[in-house]
Amino acid sequence: MADVSRTFTVASPLGEVVAYLRDFANTTAWDPGTEKCEQTTPGPVAVGTEWHNVSSFFGRTTELTYRMTRDDPDHVVFAGRNGAAITSDDLSFEKVDDASTSITYRAHLEFTGLARFADPAARLAFEVLAAKTVKQMTGVLEAR
Repeated sequence: MADVSRTFTVASPLGEVVAYLRDFANTTAWDPGTEKCEQTTPGPVAVGTEWHNVSSFFGRTTELTYRMTRDDPDHVVFAGRNGAAITSDDLSFEKVDDASTSITYRAHLEFTGLARFADPAARLAFEVLAAKTVKQMTGVLEAR
């Protein structure tokens, strides 16, 4: 099991930040591990919306189904799953001022079955990936 948490501030208004990050298809821009992510359920983004995500982790490509499990004006959560892992991306938002937002990003990865033996290496790799994610997410949000 690997858990990381980062809190950082971006120079972008709260409403714009939440609107962008609540659509998990945008992970292709802000998550360095995501190669492809497409919404698979019809309609607007809401609790229950699902995405098919293709990511590269440990040099391996993996596919997960993500589902939005929380959609509040200041907090969104996405739960991912495939046959070898359970994941979550938990994002909380707080207005700093009219032009800035504080983001707390929590990511969880838990391997299942035989894949659980990868856990010790996953912790270290997850820490490195979290730092890259913060940098990339900040750049994307501030360029919008």
